[in-house]
Amino acid sequence: MSVALLWVVSPNSSEVSNCFGFSESNRVFDSWKPISRDRSLVCHGKPKKGKKQNWNYSSSNADLSYSSCFVGSGLEKKPKLPVLASVLANAAGEMAVSSEQKVYDVVLKQAALVKKQLETGQDYDVKPDIVLPGTLSLLGEAYDRCGEVCAEYAKTFYLGTMLMTPERRKAIWAIYVWCRRTDELVDGPNASHITPTALDRWESRLEDIFLGRPFDMLDAALSDTVTKFPVDIQPFKDMIEGMRMDLRKSRYKNFDELYLYCYYVAGTVGLMSVPIMGIAPDSLATTESVYNAALALGIANQLTNILRDVGEDARRGRVYLPQDELAQAGLSDEDIFAGKVTDKWRIFMKHQIKRARMFFDEAEKGVTELSSASRWPVWASLLLYRQILDEIEANDYNNFTRRAYVSKPKKVLALPIAYAKSIVAPTRTSSLTSVTR
Repeated sequence: MSVALLWVVSPNSSEVSNCFGFSESNRVFDSWKPISRDRSLVCHGKPKKGKKQNWNYSSSNADLSYSSCFVGSGLEKKPKLPVLASVLANAAGEMAVSSEQKVYDVVLKQAALVKKQLETGQDYDVKPDIVLPGTLSLLGEAYDRCGEVCAEYAKTFYLGTMLMTPERRKAIWAIYVWCRRTDELVDGPNASHITPTALDRWESRLEDIFLGRPFDMLDAALSDTVTKFPVDIQPFKDMIEGMRMDLRKSRYKNFDELYLYCYYVAGTVGLMSVPIMGIAPDSLATTESVYNAALALGIANQLTNILRDVGEDARRGRVYLPQDELAQAGLSDEDIFAGKVTDKWRIFMKHQIKRARMFFDEAEKGVTELSSASRWPVWASLLLYRQILDEIEANDYNNFTRRAYVSKPKKVLALPIAYAKSIVAPTRTSSLTSVTR
């Protein structure tokens, strides 16, 4: 199941198959040239004070614990929380926190960081690079490489990032690349070899990134980014948790379980990205409500992925649909594996598409509140992904053997529409409502 990179999505990303690998023991070069298609760069050891840091090429025959491929994938605080069911009763009669409440807690923590930034008046667009002597050019190369990856695999979004300030543009590229690499651990060519231990090592490596100890050039770009923007590590860790979930789970009992999965693998990207995108100075919306909208876009994109890829996932023995809702519609896993479009299936799909559109509606409210220079790529992403739902309907809900996709003419048409929406001023209200499902 491809991750829906909500702010940075590439509709055809799952069709890309170029792979990058890196390992800890390869020939070292004192200097290096732009990276080739099948090689990556690795930094060996922690940099010593006053010495230039060396990077080296590594072969694509990588240690699985450090290998990845690039392949396409705040709730407003009110007296009453905008969570439909903040607690659920388990089989033993005990009260357990719902998935939405768990996500809400993470949202509030990240939103608090951004509030602090706004209150202190810090300007993250002009903060100078904090780098070791002799490494500034290497860091610039690292960001450039992230930009190249974004340009190749998310062309529409990359075009939109050109309107951003240089610091924000580079930072969002770095986050984009880390998310793709993480997704590919369980969804790429080497996925069958990835173990929970490998994901534990990837998480340990993430912690090193936040501590200023990057392993390779792409890590270095992210490590620099998190020193400049109020980005919390938890959404990154949660995305890795989503990868763990994919290793151990192929069924979801209800939407509460599926919602948590969608948050892990896609909603997290919104929480990572809002601090980079920035909130418009003239916005009166609460920080939490903007995060809620970002989260909604991630959920909407991932639900769209799920509905588009029903047949593909079924062939892998996976069903990313609420089991209780399938049963209520008179359907079962066997019906999905059979791949026949029936009236029961059409009714079921109409309900699922309606829910996804509700999340897209909620997301639209928040895009307008972003910094003006950041809105275009997000609007383009939202409009293009939302059209996939239209294509599923146009295919008579046959997502078993037909893959819904947006044609090139429609993609081209979406760009000026997205730009027109991006120049609309923020709403003159102090709050955004939360989505219901």
